[in-house]
Amino acid sequence: MCEAHEAGARLVHFPEGATCSPHKRIMSIAGCDQVGAADWNRVQWDVLQQELNQTAALARELRLWVVLGSVHRLTPPHRPHNSLYVISERGEVVTRYDERMLSKTKLTFMYTPGSIPVTFQVDGLRFGCSVGMECQFTEVFSEYERLDVDCVLFSTAGPGTPNNKGVFATQAQALAAMNSYWVSYAALTQSEGAPSGLISPRGKWLVQCPQHGEPVMAVVDLDDSEPNLARPWRRKVRDGIYEPHLVCNDARSNERQTF
Repeated sequence: MCEAHEAGARLVHFPEGATCSPHKRIMSIAGCDQVGAADWNRVQWDVLQQELNQTAALARELRLWVVLGSVHRLTPPHRPHNSLYVISERGEVVTRYDERMLSKTKLTFMYTPGSIPVTFQVDGLRFGCSVGMECQFTEVFSEYERLDVDCVLFSTAGPGTPNNKGVFATQAQALAAMNSYWVSYAALTQSEGAPSGLISPRGKWLVQCPQHGEPVMAVVDLDDSEPNLARPWRRKVRDGIYEPHLVCNDARSNERQTF
Protein backbone atom coordinates (compact mmCIF):
# COMPACT_ATOMS: atom_id res chain seq x y z
CA MET A 1 0.00 0.00 0.00
CA CYS A 2 2.84 2.40 0.80
CA GLU A 3 4.56 1.58 -2.49
CA ALA A 4 1.30 2.20 -4.36
CA HIS A 5 0.89 5.54 -2.59
CA GLU A 6 4.47 6.55 -3.42
CA ALA A 7 3.82 5.66 -7.06
CA GLY A 8 0.85 8.04 -7.13
CA ALA A 9 -1.87 5.38 -7.21
CA ARG A 10 -5.41 6.25 -6.13
CA LEU A 11 -6.53 2.62 -5.83
CA VAL A 12 -4.61 -0.57 -5.10
CA HIS A 13 -6.07 -3.96 -6.03
CA PHE A 14 -5.02 -7.19 -4.29
CA PRO A 15 -5.70 -10.87 -5.15
CA GLU A 16 -8.25 -13.28 -3.76
CA GLY A 17 -7.50 -14.25 -0.17
CA ALA A 18 -4.86 -11.55 0.29
CA THR A 19 -5.51 -11.47 4.05
CA CYS A 20 -6.90 -14.97 4.57
CA SER A 21 -7.38 -17.90 2.19
CA PRO A 22 -7.28 -21.16 4.14
CA HIS A 23 -6.66 -24.29 2.10
CA LYS A 24 -9.50 -26.80 1.89
CA ARG A 25 -7.38 -29.61 3.36
CA ILE A 26 -6.18 -27.50 6.27
CA MET A 27 -9.78 -26.62 7.11
CA SER A 28 -11.22 -30.11 6.60
CA ILE A 29 -12.75 -31.73 9.67
CA ALA A 30 -11.77 -35.07 8.11
CA GLY A 31 -8.07 -34.23 8.29
CA CYS A 32 -5.52 -33.11 5.71
CA ASP A 33 -5.73 -36.36 3.75
CA GLN A 34 -9.40 -35.94 2.89
CA VAL A 35 -11.47 -32.95 1.81
CA GLY A 36 -14.41 -32.46 4.13
CA ALA A 37 -16.58 -29.76 5.62
CA ALA A 38 -14.53 -26.79 6.79
CA ASP A 39 -14.14 -26.18 10.51
CA TRP A 40 -14.23 -22.39 10.67
CA ASN A 41 -13.67 -22.43 14.43
CA ARG A 42 -9.99 -22.87 13.56
CA VAL A 43 -9.79 -19.32 12.22
CA GLN A 44 -8.50 -16.68 14.65
CA TRP A 45 -11.16 -14.17 13.74
CA ASP A 46 -9.90 -11.59 16.22
CA VAL A 47 -6.47 -11.59 14.55
CA LEU A 48 -8.03 -11.20 11.11
CA GLN A 49 -10.13 -8.30 12.41
CA GLN A 50 -7.03 -6.59 13.76
CA GLU A 51 -5.30 -6.94 10.40
CA LEU A 52 -8.31 -5.52 8.55
CA ASN A 53 -8.55 -2.61 11.02
CA GLN A 54 -4.87 -1.82 10.48
CA THR A 55 -5.36 -1.98 6.72
CA ALA A 56 -8.27 0.48 6.93
CA ALA A 57 -6.24 2.80 9.16
CA LEU A 58 -3.36 2.80 6.67
CA ALA A 59 -5.77 3.46 3.80
CA ARG A 60 -7.00 6.53 5.69
CA GLU A 61 -3.45 7.66 6.42
CA LEU A 62 -2.38 7.30 2.78
CA ARG A 63 -5.67 8.56 1.31
CA LEU A 64 -5.71 5.40 -0.80
CA TRP A 65 -8.58 3.18 -1.98
CA VAL A 66 -7.92 -0.50 -1.25
CA VAL A 67 -9.63 -3.58 -2.69
CA LEU A 68 -8.45 -6.83 -1.13
CA GLY A 69 -9.56 -10.42 -0.75
CA SER A 70 -10.53 -11.89 2.59
CA VAL A 71 -12.97 -14.19 4.35
CA HIS A 72 -16.11 -12.48 5.68
CA ARG A 73 -17.57 -14.15 8.76
CA LEU A 74 -21.33 -14.76 8.95
CA THR A 75 -23.49 -15.56 11.92
CA PRO A 76 -22.88 -19.18 13.01
CA PRO A 77 -23.68 -21.80 11.83
CA HIS A 78 -23.54 -20.18 8.38
CA ARG A 79 -20.32 -20.53 6.45
CA PRO A 80 -18.44 -17.32 5.60
CA HIS A 81 -18.31 -15.55 2.26
CA ASN A 82 -15.22 -15.47 0.06
CA SER A 83 -15.07 -11.73 -0.40
CA LEU A 84 -13.45 -8.55 -1.63
CA TYR A 85 -13.52 -5.60 0.78
CA VAL A 86 -13.63 -2.14 -0.78
CA ILE A 87 -11.99 0.33 1.62
CA SER A 88 -12.22 4.02 0.78
CA GLU A 89 -9.56 6.69 1.14
CA ARG A 90 -11.27 7.60 4.40
CA GLY A 91 -10.52 4.15 5.80
CA GLU A 92 -14.17 3.06 5.62
CA VAL A 93 -15.59 -0.17 4.19
CA VAL A 94 -17.85 1.28 1.50
CA THR A 95 -18.98 -2.09 0.17
CA ARG A 96 -18.10 -5.79 -0.05
CA TYR A 97 -18.35 -8.22 -2.92
CA ASP A 98 -19.01 -11.91 -2.20
CA GLU A 99 -18.05 -14.58 -4.72
CA ARG A 100 -21.22 -15.82 -6.40
CA MET A 101 -20.03 -18.54 -8.78
CA LEU A 102 -18.29 -20.92 -6.39
CA SER A 103 -16.36 -24.01 -7.39
CA LYS A 104 -17.83 -27.37 -6.40
CA THR A 105 -15.42 -27.69 -3.46
CA LYS A 106 -16.05 -24.15 -2.22
CA LEU A 107 -19.82 -24.63 -2.39
CA THR A 108 -19.86 -28.12 -0.89
CA PHE A 109 -17.37 -27.69 1.92
CA MET A 110 -16.33 -24.09 2.53
CA TYR A 111 -18.31 -20.97 1.66
CA THR A 112 -21.72 -19.36 1.39
CA PRO A 113 -22.23 -17.90 -2.11
CA GLY A 114 -22.96 -14.23 -2.64
CA SER A 115 -25.97 -13.05 -4.60
CA ILE A 116 -25.46 -9.55 -6.03
CA PRO A 117 -23.02 -7.54 -8.17
CA VAL A 118 -21.22 -4.65 -6.52
CA THR A 119 -20.10 -1.33 -8.02
CA PHE A 120 -18.43 1.77 -6.61
CA GLN A 121 -16.90 4.98 -7.96
CA VAL A 122 -13.46 6.55 -7.61
CA ASP A 123 -12.59 9.84 -9.31
CA GLY A 124 -15.49 9.54 -11.74
CA LEU A 125 -14.73 5.96 -12.81
CA ARG A 126 -17.13 3.14 -11.97
CA PHE A 127 -15.66 -0.18 -10.84
CA GLY A 128 -17.17 -3.65 -10.53
CA CYS A 129 -15.80 -6.58 -8.53
CA SER A 130 -15.30 -10.27 -9.27
CA VAL A 131 -13.37 -12.99 -7.49
CA GLY A 132 -12.27 -16.61 -7.63
CA MET A 133 -13.20 -18.54 -10.76
CA GLU A 134 -15.89 -16.14 -11.99
CA CYS A 135 -14.04 -15.42 -15.24
CA GLN A 136 -15.49 -18.80 -16.25
CA PHE A 137 -18.95 -17.20 -16.25
CA THR A 138 -19.52 -14.59 -18.94
CA GLU A 139 -22.83 -13.56 -17.37
CA VAL A 140 -21.02 -12.05 -14.37
CA PHE A 141 -19.04 -9.74 -16.65
CA SER A 142 -21.88 -8.94 -19.08
CA GLU A 143 -23.95 -7.89 -16.06
CA TYR A 144 -21.26 -5.36 -15.18
CA GLU A 145 -21.37 -4.05 -18.75
CA ARG A 146 -25.10 -3.41 -18.29
CA LEU A 147 -24.28 -1.66 -15.00
CA ASP A 148 -22.04 0.67 -17.02
CA VAL A 149 -18.75 0.00 -15.26
CA ASP A 150 -15.47 1.28 -16.65
CA CYS A 151 -13.34 -1.45 -15.07
CA VAL A 152 -13.86 -4.82 -13.37
CA LEU A 153 -11.45 -5.70 -10.57
CA PHE A 154 -10.97 -9.47 -10.82
CA SER A 155 -9.11 -11.10 -7.94
CA THR A 156 -8.12 -14.75 -8.11
CA ALA A 157 -5.91 -17.35 -6.50
CA GLY A 158 -5.88 -19.69 -9.50
CA PRO A 159 -6.04 -21.73 -11.51
CA GLY A 160 -2.27 -22.04 -11.41
CA THR A 161 -1.91 -25.74 -12.20
CA PRO A 162 0.49 -27.28 -14.73
CA ASN A 163 -2.40 -28.25 -17.04
CA ASN A 164 -4.08 -24.87 -17.33
CA LYS A 165 -1.47 -22.17 -16.79
CA GLY A 166 -2.82 -18.76 -17.62
CA VAL A 167 -6.31 -19.81 -18.69
CA PHE A 168 -8.00 -17.34 -16.29
CA ALA A 169 -5.86 -14.49 -17.63
CA THR A 170 -6.72 -15.46 -21.22
CA GLN A 171 -10.42 -15.49 -20.33
CA ALA A 172 -10.04 -12.10 -18.62
CA GLN A 173 -8.56 -10.68 -21.83
CA ALA A 174 -11.51 -12.00 -23.81
CA LEU A 175 -14.02 -10.62 -21.32
CA ALA A 176 -12.41 -7.17 -21.43
CA ALA A 177 -12.65 -7.13 -25.24
CA MET A 178 -16.19 -8.55 -25.32
CA ASN A 179 -17.47 -5.91 -22.90
CA SER A 180 -15.20 -3.01 -23.89
CA TYR A 181 -13.95 -2.13 -20.42
CA TRP A 182 -10.73 -2.49 -18.47
CA VAL A 183 -10.13 -5.61 -16.39
CA SER A 184 -7.65 -5.52 -13.53
CA TYR A 185 -6.30 -9.06 -13.06
CA ALA A 186 -4.84 -9.64 -9.57
CA ALA A 187 -3.35 -13.08 -8.95
CA LEU A 188 -1.06 -14.58 -6.34
CA THR A 189 2.69 -14.19 -6.82
CA GLN A 190 3.24 -17.92 -6.25
CA SER A 191 0.53 -18.93 -8.74
CA GLU A 192 1.66 -20.91 -11.77
CA GLY A 193 -0.78 -18.94 -13.90
CA ALA A 194 -0.22 -15.63 -15.67
CA PRO A 195 1.10 -12.70 -13.58
CA SER A 196 -1.10 -9.81 -12.54
CA GLY A 197 -1.73 -6.81 -14.74
CA LEU A 198 -4.29 -4.54 -16.35
CA ILE A 199 -6.12 -5.37 -19.59
CA SER A 200 -7.44 -2.69 -21.95
CA PRO A 201 -10.99 -2.56 -23.40
CA ARG A 202 -9.45 -4.02 -26.56
CA GLY A 203 -8.28 -7.12 -24.68
CA LYS A 204 -4.59 -6.18 -24.67
CA TRP A 205 -2.28 -6.07 -21.64
CA LEU A 206 -1.51 -2.43 -20.83
CA VAL A 207 0.91 -3.49 -18.10
CA GLN A 208 1.82 -6.84 -16.58
CA CYS A 209 3.99 -7.78 -13.63
CA PRO A 210 7.19 -9.72 -14.25
CA GLN A 211 6.93 -13.37 -13.24
CA HIS A 212 9.94 -13.97 -11.03
CA GLY A 213 8.36 -15.33 -7.86
CA GLU A 214 8.67 -12.11 -5.86
CA PRO A 215 5.85 -9.75 -4.84
CA VAL A 216 5.66 -6.87 -7.30
CA MET A 217 3.29 -4.06 -8.24
CA ALA A 218 2.15 -2.73 -11.60
CA VAL A 219 0.90 0.85 -11.94
CA VAL A 220 -1.18 2.26 -14.78
CA ASP A 221 -3.40 5.27 -15.47
CA LEU A 222 -6.96 4.66 -16.67
CA ASP A 223 -7.71 7.13 -19.46
CA ASP A 224 -11.35 7.22 -20.47
CA SER A 225 -10.99 10.07 -22.98
CA GLU A 226 -10.95 7.76 -26.03
CA PRO A 227 -14.48 7.15 -27.41
CA ASN A 228 -15.73 3.60 -26.97
CA LEU A 229 -17.67 2.90 -30.15
CA ALA A 230 -18.08 -0.87 -29.80
CA ARG A 231 -19.99 -0.75 -26.54
CA PRO A 232 -22.92 1.49 -27.65
CA TRP A 233 -23.19 -0.43 -30.93
CA ARG A 234 -23.55 -3.76 -29.13
CA ARG A 235 -26.23 -2.25 -26.95
CA LYS A 236 -28.17 -1.15 -30.04
CA VAL A 237 -27.83 -4.64 -31.48
CA ARG A 238 -29.18 -6.21 -28.30
CA ASP A 239 -32.09 -3.76 -28.35
CA GLY A 240 -33.22 -5.14 -31.73
CA ILE A 241 -31.68 -2.81 -34.31
CA TYR A 242 -31.60 -5.69 -36.84
CA GLU A 243 -35.32 -6.45 -36.61
CA PRO A 244 -36.53 -4.00 -39.30
CA HIS A 245 -33.94 -5.36 -41.73
CA LEU A 246 -34.88 -9.04 -41.47
CA VAL A 247 -36.50 -10.74 -44.49
CA CYS A 248 -38.93 -13.52 -43.58
CA ASN A 249 -40.67 -14.37 -46.89
CA ASP A 250 -37.81 -14.69 -49.35
CA ALA A 251 -37.50 -18.24 -50.76
CA ARG A 252 -33.81 -17.71 -51.52
CA SER A 253 -33.26 -16.91 -47.86
CA ASN A 254 -35.39 -19.73 -46.49
CA GLU A 255 -33.96 -22.49 -48.65
CA ARG A 256 -30.74 -23.72 -47.00
CA GLN A 257 -29.91 -26.71 -49.18
CA THR A 258 -29.10 -25.01 -52.49
CA PHE A 259 -26.41 -22.70 -53.85
